[in-house]
Amino acid sequence: MKGVLLLNLGSPDSPTPKDVKPYLDEFLMDERVIDVNKVLRNILVRGIILQTRPKKSAEAYSKIWWEEGSPLIVISERFAEKLKKHTSMPVALGMRYGSMTIKNAMQELKDKGVDDVMIVPLYPHYAMSSFETVVVKAMDVQKEFFPNLKLTTLPAFYKNPDYIKVLSESISEALEGFDYDHILFSYHGIPERHIKKSDPTKYHCKIDGSCCFTNSVAHHTCYRHQVYDTTELVKAELGLKEEKVSSSFQSRLAGDPWLKPYTDYEFERFPKEGKKKLAVITPAFVSDCLETLEEIAMEGKEQFLEAGGTDYIHIPCLNDRDSWVELMAKWVNNWEQTGVLPHS
Repeated sequence: MKGVLLLNLGSPDSPTPKDVKPYLDEFLMDERVIDVNKVLRNILVRGIILQTRPKKSAEAYSKIWWEEGSPLIVISERFAEKLKKHTSMPVALGMRYGSMTIKNAMQELKDKGVDDVMIVPLYPHYAMSSFETVVVKAMDVQKEFFPNLKLTTLPAFYKNPDYIKVLSESISEALEGFDYDHILFSYHGIPERHIKKSDPTKYHCKIDGSCCFTNSVAHHTCYRHQVYDTTELVKAELGLKEEKVSSSFQSRLAGDPWLKPYTDYEFERFPKEGKKKLAVITPAFVSDCLETLEEIAMEGKEQFLEAGGTDYIHIPCLNDRDSWVELMAKWVNNWEQTGVLPHS
């Protein structure tokens, strides 16, 4: 029997330092998130970051926490429940980090008689620290605990025409009645070295302004190329003016060069250039979470207005939007019937 395993990032169990600390430990000790040797990573994470970060992160989580729990978990659960109504296959939900483990989700599917699983990483783009780590973890869990489960992975869907249509519709609806000067596509940042590490050719990705727009096999695993592709496709779908749209990158850690331009720098720059009415979309995520609700919808707004902006909206992620659920149902049901995956 076939089944579907939805996978997302995860969340602490509560917005308290006690629960945030083990969650951050698991997240930051992932070799695909902080990709330095284990000894250095241990010193960096456990010796430095975890001494202060849990308290700060807990404060940030407490700002966005819902009565039902973590927004990311609640939204992912709502999405899973809606998807179940559109497919005859069992659907389970697992998280890369935290207590809602991938192992428990696989066990849930196995207990229902599933032996053929479609893994659905809820990330539109390929990156070492998101798409890759969740797929590798699922494969490791399968090898260790469920050797008889067959796994098939939904590819990154950043340029799938149906996905672009659904994303564009959600943006168009949110922009109704908002007379914007600019639309910023703010994507989750990653270190520049991750781009080069993910390049199978080992020479194409130079991050020089042209490599992302020069056709290459490297684009299959190049996060930077893929996010720019998403922006361009949405721009074309909605007929947005070139000068009114740009992309940037958020959530960097200090120390290393990360993908630029940085979102917080853009919030400072736009008002000085007369762009005082700003709409921000975060399409690296399909579910609203700490990075969208606190960093962009709250902190970003405050920063932009303090810099001289006058109007600011954060456009929600796709979350459990019906058209997004229906599209996922189309993809998984087609796989169930034909074994064919959607085009990326």
